[in-house]
Amino acid sequence: MLTTETAVMLAEYNNWADQVLFKAIKEQLPEGAVYQARKTLFQSMIGTLNHNHQVDLIWRAHLLNEEHGFSNRRELLYPDFDELIKKQLELNKWYIDWAKAQDGESFGKRSMFKYVNGTPAEMSFGGMFLHIINHKTYHRGWVSEMFFEHDINPPETDLCVYLCL
Repeated sequence: MLTTETAVMLAEYNNWADQVLFKAIKEQLPEGAVYQARKTLFQSMIGTLNHNHQVDLIWRAHLLNEEHGFSNRRELLYPDFDELIKKQLELNKWYIDWAKAQDGESFGKRSMFKYVNGTPAEMSFGGMFLHIINHKTYHRGWVSEMFFEHDINPPETDLCVYLCL
């Protein structure tokens, strides 16, 4: 069972990992590398990071029992990296605040929603939240892999690194 304490830790970890990755992109990679076309599903680092942001928006809507209004998960909502960073950190703060307001009962509550493709589904709020954290970890890994194209080691954003700070 997901606890408030664990959810807050995961939301704060998620925010920390994003900030570490954003800082490394800005400080370690050549200028413009975040926009460079790549052989990856989302075409670039900025595309992958926008996907993360868009999926966070979609699942926030599910948590709020609202419509998200998206028909795909590949929109380039913020083509400017600095603007994307600002919007992502604001959304991360929302997730931290949301996690702080939950308890065992609310994490267990189930809700109906539709995937972007229209398929109906039902999941607990705790399950939704865990998916959000896991999804971003997965795609941060994609972006980290792109660092090697520049012969640069990516930053370490693992949960164990965060827990040892």
